[in-house]
Amino acid sequence: MREPTFLILTALAAEPSHGYGVIRAVEGLSEGEVVLRPGTLYGALDRLTDEGLVEVDREEQVDGRLRRYYRLTSGGAAALAKEATRLRRHADAAELRLGGFGNPAVAS
Repeated sequence: MREPTFLILTALAAEPSHGYGVIRAVEGLSEGEVVLRPGTLYGALDRLTDEGLVEVDREEQVDGRLRRYYRLTSGGAAALAKEATRLRRHADAAELRLGGFGNPAVAS
């Protein structure tokens, strides 16, 4: 799973959100390292919807424009949990192997 997908699913794990809310949440979760453009986000949301990982929660009119809210499905939650476990396992392995270097994050 690519990082933007992981972060989009993570953003939707807390509660349903519209596109701009997902963009802001991803930016916050990544501490500004991942900034999604609307075209990239909506393409990803379409793909994730097709894969059954997210679904449309509701739509509402705001200032004459349609605002679509998305939510994580149970399949999306399972995929996110599986990926979080995989990433944690890899991070644990890296930290274990870095043990002889002290804490390189503090040294940099």
